[in-house]
Amino acid sequence: MKGDYQDLVDEISALLGAPATLENRDFRLIAFGAHDSEDDLAMDPVRTRSILTRQSTAAVRAWFEGFGIARATGPVRIPAAPDAGVFRGRICLPVRYRGIVHGYVWLLDQEPGPGPDALAAAMEVAERIGVLLAEEAKAGADLSREFRAVLVAGRGWRQDMALAALRSALGPGADGLHAVVCVLPWPGEAPASVPGTAAVCTVPWPGGGDEDGRAGGDGAEGGSGSGPGPGSGAASGNRPARRAGQALAVLVRLRSAEVLVPAEGVATRLLAGGGASAGIAEPRRGLAELADAWSQASAAAQAAAAQPRFGPVARWSAIGPYRMLAALAAAGPAGDPATRVLLEPAHRELARTAELFLDCAGQAGRAAAALGIHRQTLYYRLARVEQLTGLDLDEGEDRLLLHMALKAARLYG
Repeated sequence: MKGDYQDLVDEISALLGAPATLENRDFRLIAFGAHDSEDDLAMDPVRTRSILTRQSTAAVRAWFEGFGIARATGPVRIPAAPDAGVFRGRICLPVRYRGIVHGYVWLLDQEPGPGPDALAAAMEVAERIGVLLAEEAKAGADLSREFRAVLVAGRGWRQDMALAALRSALGPGADGLHAVVCVLPWPGEAPASVPGTAAVCTVPWPGGGDEDGRAGGDGAEGGSGSGPGPGSGAASGNRPARRAGQALAVLVRLRSAEVLVPAEGVATRLLAGGGASAGIAEPRRGLAELADAWSQASAAAQAAAAQPRFGPVARWSAIGPYRMLAALAAAGPAGDPATRVLLEPAHRELARTAELFLDCAGQAGRAAAALGIHRQTLYYRLARVEQLTGLDLDEGEDRLLLHMALKAARLYG
């Protein structure tokens, strides 16, 4: 079998002389051909939404499935329905493998339309797509145990054995380029099929969700009166206590280390399945640094949950100081005793004030405006912070310690 999904979709587009789109059986977009038509009807609302959001609505899915596409073994012609946003008729090529539908290739129908020979050739390509989708679904399910073992084994001989088992199961693909994606919290079992991935599994996550089942984020007072300014929201003291849960780990195949679009697409689709935030590690070739990649992905996902400006999908390379905070936390430091009292729930407003003041580089006017308070009120709160912590906010090192403590609390609190 040659090429990836995009190559195969482009092949069908060339055979039938029309742009094709490929969706999985859940109507989530996998790949689409170029649209160079000047005809406005070539991009009706249904197709536009599918491409822009990478999924179709439940109503659209039910309408198309009403034409028997899930049972069909050959092309299905579907008429236009302007009331449903379908301005042009469709040709659906069911993507099947061993009698099971794994997805659909969609083309806009037009007169006179493709002939029987062209449609037969396109169905042969659809069969190749079906094999690929089936293999990926099987591989993702079969490798969940091996993938999880690598991520939870820790350092040493156990991880070496787990890596050897995963490398053997992946075969030649083990030496390829991959990116690890973390989605948290994850509410249930790992998906049976995630197109474009090499392996998927769930991993225990001690901070998997707060009382509402979300992955952190700002507390009820987060951003109150602060607008969209830097550091808006609360530090750890503003969040409800979290409960244990789990995260979803995904190993995504890449063609280029500079193009993370496949990993971002996987993360975005998975967030629609219940996760609150996602992180993407730096691409790596081979499996030797898989545990480090998981640490990066999970830290990026936590940063996306802590700082909305990063998310909901954050790359490790884009989370700035949270990279260092994650590395420090991995080494096991405890919360600093000087700042511990400030992070108690009783002082959440002071913690938020201090964090935003430091985010504003100590500029009192900017901080007061962002908080919506008078400058004298700001000075009073900062004096209380100094009293509670024993830190001198005129000293650079004390400011650094406090800022790091507040950001670490946001990330891991």
